[in-house]
Amino acid sequence: MISSLTIAQAHKKLRNKEISSAELVQACIDRIESVDKSLNAIISRNFEKALTEAKKVDSSGGFTNPLSGIPYLTKDVYCEEGVPTTGCSNILRNPTYTPPFDSTTTKRLKKAGAISIAKTNTDEFTMGASTETSCYGVTRNPWDTTRVAGGSSGGSAAGVAAAEGIFALGTDTGGSIRQPAGFCNVSGMRPTYGRTSRYGVMSMASSLDTIGPIAKTAEDMAIILQAIAGKDPLDGTTSDLAVPDYVSELKVSVKGLKIGIPHEYFIDGMSPDVEKAVRDAAKEYEKLGAILVDISLPHTKYALATYYVICPCEVSSNMSRYDGIRYGHGVTGAENLLDHYEKVRGEGFGPEVKRRIMVGTYALSAGYYDAYYRQAQKVRTLIGQDFTEAFKKVDVVLAPVSPTPAFTVGAHANDPVAMYLEDAFMDGAVMAGIPALSIPCGFSNTKSGVPALPIGLQLMGAQWQEGTILRAAHAYQQATDWHTKTPNL
Repeated sequence: MISSLTIAQAHKKLRNKEISSAELVQACIDRIESVDKSLNAIISRNFEKALTEAKKVDSSGGFTNPLSGIPYLTKDVYCEEGVPTTGCSNILRNPTYTPPFDSTTTKRLKKAGAISIAKTNTDEFTMGASTETSCYGVTRNPWDTTRVAGGSSGGSAAGVAAAEGIFALGTDTGGSIRQPAGFCNVSGMRPTYGRTSRYGVMSMASSLDTIGPIAKTAEDMAIILQAIAGKDPLDGTTSDLAVPDYVSELKVSVKGLKIGIPHEYFIDGMSPDVEKAVRDAAKEYEKLGAILVDISLPHTKYALATYYVICPCEVSSNMSRYDGIRYGHGVTGAENLLDHYEKVRGEGFGPEVKRRIMVGTYALSAGYYDAYYRQAQKVRTLIGQDFTEAFKKVDVVLAPVSPTPAFTVGAHANDPVAMYLEDAFMDGAVMAGIPALSIPCGFSNTKSGVPALPIGLQLMGAQWQEGTILRAAHAYQQATDWHTKTPNL
């Protein structure tokens, strides 16, 4: 099945004329049509345009760029000119919003020759950890369809795991690339804040949002990041630091690499299977010549609470643009402007979006700003300082992605706080603005009829050191085969 190829494998076959881009795109289309009814990873299709683009790439005759002719999936918050984009929210679904421009990331991928074939499911405006807040319904995990694929980039992770696309784009605000990648046995990366452009990507929390790749291997993530990273004049938060050659960095040995093991990430109540798989991965690094160092990140315990003050505050600001006047859902018969706003937003937004708007507006209101938002920003600084000190001693920090494997659909339906706790191991990196990635490192034990479920390993690096954690991830994947396991669909 050629849709299960990695980018590196597909590029080699395309250059050798063993397959054509049109055949590769068609294989992904056929796979979507075959399996997605049981997954709901894909919410809109761009097949005809994708096949036209593939034929153009084939006729050009050259596959000099490793992404030329490679079909990929795009999370439904990336704007693409002429392609419906809804953020999986009814406020942009009725009528459907169609952007008149491309995001910087999709534009850069298009320049490299990559081909976007479909939009993937996400929690509404990326607010969630399971895709259960999507107006299109939940995405199901390819390894066990009674379980979630994670969120908010659950559609992208499930799509790559199910070989519906060679790779996918995701966004990571509080772990929304790493958690679904861990749940679905694929690789996903959150670059340093400012390494990749957010222009043309629907905002949830502007100081936290980061865009990145979901792929089958660390090597593929390096290839994608090479194409999309770098300064963007349309995004003032992007850095003008030169982008390293990530693919070349993969060849550097991890011998002597210092890997920190923070005891705060191994907590009471986490799954024994998860802890064993992650500690076994650490032992594998020792075999490869890396040096394990026990470290402490003392303010980690405050990361989750800090995130859920800062994030809703920024949500309350960013969601104000959806007013039903310029685009999106509209209403008739409003008595005045305030009534219009109330009806548009009341009908268009789902419960989780409304919850975060209310929490954020409260925390920013007079009398509470200093007590909540300002204090959260101070703690955010302390968390960042913890990581800065840690990276004076180590090169990489190793931890679980999530305390448990994928949970069942509906498990947290009536308990939003329990859903927020799914981010517990991922928000530290977010607060510090550092790069972090997830790679497969094992499976849970089969018991009581529950199938073996994927477990993710998280690697975090110092700011702008994406190459270091990609190198560490690649070395692990060269020594193990967890990332080669695929679901039976």
